[in-house]
Amino acid sequence: MDQENTPNNSNINPAWTPPAAPAAPTRPPQAGPPSAPPLAGPVAGPPTAPQGMAAPVAPLPPAYTGWSIPAAQSAQGAAATGLGGTAPSAPQPAPSVKRKASSGARQPSGVRSALIGGLVGAIVAGGVVGAALWNNGGSNTNAAKPVATSENARPSATMPGGSLDVRSLLTKVSPSVVAIHTGTRQGEAAGSGVVISEDGLVLTNAHVVEGATSIEIDFSDGRTVEARLIGAVPENDVALIKAEGLGDPVKAADLGNSSDLQVGDDVVAIGNALNLGEEPSVTTGIVSALGRSLDSPSGETLTDLIQTDAAINPGNSGGPLINSQGQVVGINTAILADAQNIGFSLSIDSIKSIIDDVSSGREVESNRPVLGVETLDVAGVDTAVVDRFSITATSGAFVQKVSPGSGADDAGMQAGDVIVAVDGRRIRTASDVGQAVKAKKAGDQIKVTLERSGEKLDVTATLGSK
Repeated sequence: MDQENTPNNSNINPAWTPPAAPAAPTRPPQAGPPSAPPLAGPVAGPPTAPQGMAAPVAPLPPAYTGWSIPAAQSAQGAAATGLGGTAPSAPQPAPSVKRKASSGARQPSGVRSALIGGLVGAIVAGGVVGAALWNNGGSNTNAAKPVATSENARPSATMPGGSLDVRSLLTKVSPSVVAIHTGTRQGEAAGSGVVISEDGLVLTNAHVVEGATSIEIDFSDGRTVEARLIGAVPENDVALIKAEGLGDPVKAADLGNSSDLQVGDDVVAIGNALNLGEEPSVTTGIVSALGRSLDSPSGETLTDLIQTDAAINPGNSGGPLINSQGQVVGINTAILADAQNIGFSLSIDSIKSIIDDVSSGREVESNRPVLGVETLDVAGVDTAVVDRFSITATSGAFVQKVSPGSGADDAGMQAGDVIVAVDGRRIRTASDVGQAVKAKKAGDQIKVTLERSGEKLDVTATLGSK
């Protein structure tokens, strides 16, 4: 496995994991978020060292700061389990779902499970979580129905035309925000989505529908319909589902341009937070940072993420992050569990081409660039290996293996090298190599600065594809 797509124990880029299996569903519990114990997600061990040398040891940092999708909650509120270590995979098309009896309004179903950031994530020490909800038993006849608007303690930023008008934005966007309920072999889950066409095409996260055997969509006008999977691209955490038998058209959201965002801009997150009621939950915040990256244990890296302090809670996964004009600029995806108000959204610009390909039935060519090396943080390399290869670098990516015939191989890279820079940018960890490579395209050439036997040298490598 190429290290640019290989997990490591660095805490520079937090890692995420998909949701754990929920307890067998019965009826939802009484309203009110249950508590759950700290969750211990799996951590990938160090890769095997090249033949003939001692295996490097990669100790975990004192406080692991990975990000993940929240684990399921039990009916007793304490059954959070370890998370799986693979990226979400595309689920099979959803079979028929028994329609709910409808009286023209959504029937609240209580707290199910959160796939994107929030409830369980808030108590996962050092983790970032995605937000979707799992149905874990109990009953709930008093679930909250009105819109819950949760604003940060600080006042909203002032826009050129005045203060942010959240109510007007909600009126414009909420008809395009849906609640998604899925059935899986493990139970039921819930997340969010955003309508992108009047005939009921819905954009959401791949992890929301991962493993789904049935899918239902609740629309803001009270309709609940079955849906089928159109396609999913797990490495980008993007999926499209289509409402079946919709009848009257639904309002499609306006997709904006995330490239127009600036740090400090006001944003609003809307979604099916905690699955508490028939109206969406709304939180406000600002753009805290742009261009963030997060690594998964399976080696996938989500890039070009929008960091926001708008609260993202379980059930928000797949819901929209909107700007002050009511345009979708991101899809809410994850939160940093051991910190307050640090959430991440897929930037809409980074996934527009994927949306077009999937909705058109075209195969999505990942064509991901690869260098062809397996690496480990040099800080975690065993002292015997350091002595053997005369390593003097205190930061960088130690090359454990070079794939035959790869760009790295053709460039003359060897096991025992330490990558200290790519295209002149300093490499501090193995994760940095993956980010540098992913920012390129297959066929691009990069200049790799190496330390070999205490000496520095530059090589030029042509990136392959995967």
